Amino acid sequence: QVQLVESGGGSVQPGGSLRLSCAASGIWFSIYAMNWYRQAPGQQRELVAGITSTSSTNYADSVKGRFTISRDNGKKTVSIQMNNLKPEDTAVYYCNAARTSPLSSRHDDYWGQGIQVTVSS
Repeated sequence: QVQLVESGGGSVQPGGSLRLSCAASGIWFSIYAMNWYRQAPGQQRELVAGITSTSSTNYADSVKGRFTISRDNGKKTVSIQMNNLKPEDTAVYYCNAARTSPLSSRHDDYWGQGIQVTVSS
C-alpha cells in the first residue's frame, strides 16, 4: 500500500518561511520523480517543483529563487523549503510520486492527502 504523508504546513506572515516534508512508504522511492503541486481555491492544481530520480530539479516561474526542493532517498522523504512567502502562495500543497516504466511505458502516479499553507498578515 502506497502512502505519501505531508507535514509542515500552517499559517505564516508574508515574507516568512515554511518547510513541507513528505514521507513515502510502499514504493521504491529512489526511482520515482517526486513533485510538489498546489491548488488554490477556484484554481487548477499546478506543479510547483519537481525533483527527478537523479536529483534534477525544476520549478514554476512563480517560485524560482524562493523555493528549494530536495530529497533523501535513505529516509524516503522529499521536502520543499519555501522562503519569502507571498499571499499568492496560499494553497493546499500536494506531494506526488510519479514514474513511467522505460520498459512497459506504464505510468504510476501517487498523491498525498494535501496540506494547507496560508500566507496572510
